[in-house]
Amino acid sequence: MKWITRSHVHVDRVACPWLITRFIDSDAEFLFVPKSKVLDVAAETGAIPFDTAGAELHHRDSLCTFDVMIQEYGLTDKALLRMAKIINAADTDCLEADLLAAGLEAIAVGYGLRYPSDLDNIKRQFEVYDALYAWCRLNVAINEA
Repeated sequence: MKWITRSHVHVDRVACPWLITRFIDSDAEFLFVPKSKVLDVAAETGAIPFDTAGAELHHRDSLCTFDVMIQEYGLTDKALLRMAKIINAADTDCLEADLLAAGLEAIAVGYGLRYPSDLDNIKRQFEVYDALYAWCRLNVAINEA
C-alpha cells in the first residue's frame, strides 16, 4: 500500500511511517510531497494520506497523528502506548509532558539537518525508533513488576 504525507519529515512524520511498517503494513511505500499537494497526489495515486490537514489520519484535539493511528488501527501494545506519550509530547511542543520528549525533538532536528531526503531520513531514524520501542518495552515491564 502507498502512504503519503508532507515533505520535510519531523517527529510525527517519522514516527507514523515507523508505526505503519512495524504494526500496520510491512510492505508500505511512502511518498513525501509539498503540503499543498498531499491530498491531490493521494487522489491520483490511491495513497493513504496522513499527518496533513484534511486527512482522516491527522491530529485530533490533543492527539498527534501517531496517537490517531494507534486508535484507528486498534493497537493496544503497552510499550507502543508508552512510546506514544513521548512522541505526542515531542510533536505537540509539550516537551514538559514527558522527560524523553526533548531528546526525541533534538534527534528529529539533527536527522533533518544531516539527511534532507525524507526517505533517507526515515530509513535512518527507524533504528532510533526501534531502540526507543525496545526501551519502552523494558520501561513497561519494570513498571508492571
